[in-house]
Amino acid sequence: MQTVERTLASSMLEIGAVLLRPDEPFIWASGWHSPIYTDSRRIISVPSLRSYVADAITEKVRSLYPEADVVAGVATGAIAHGALVADRLGKPFIYVRSKPKDHGTGSQVEGMLAPGAKVVVIEDMVSTGKSSLEAVDALRQAGAEVLGMIAIFTYGFDLAAERFAEKHVPLNTLSDYNAIVEVARETGYIKEEYYDILREWRSSPSTWQ
Repeated sequence: MQTVERTLASSMLEIGAVLLRPDEPFIWASGWHSPIYTDSRRIISVPSLRSYVADAITEKVRSLYPEADVVAGVATGAIAHGALVADRLGKPFIYVRSKPKDHGTGSQVEGMLAPGAKVVVIEDMVSTGKSSLEAVDALRQAGAEVLGMIAIFTYGFDLAAERFAEKHVPLNTLSDYNAIVEVARETGYIKEEYYDILREWRSSPSTWQ
């Protein structure tokens, strides 16, 4: 049976939303060398996949957070996905900037948020968790009760898990790094000898060369 996790992994590889290049690593902004590059924004350009993702997130919200009052998207990658989910649920939508704007009201949370509102946060990708949790902090400072976060994709780093636990934020995702690597191996997207290299990177991404 094809799960959401594997279906999404396959689709992301197919449209180039995930690139695996162990023989010619990417360099992240953090300085990490990485055999993987993820651009989940490509999902919104494919109508069928865009709808599939929105439907899958919507079902998770209904199942996990039926009491949610508001849907929040993390700028910029999750704004479109969050808005689609809010529309399906008939809920208000807001989004969170990476930092307060430097003009006007100086808002970081955009939209209408009542004090004490129960919010579910939508994110496109979680790596170390730093920027995702900064959005949670902004919502809490604005008076929201954050129920949890649902992300399209996660690398599954231990550091991220620790940070989410420290902030008491439940994290649920549609797909992850392990699913990508397994599907890439099974479909022949990567050479067999690259499989172990990809697994090694995942165990120590900050020191991998």
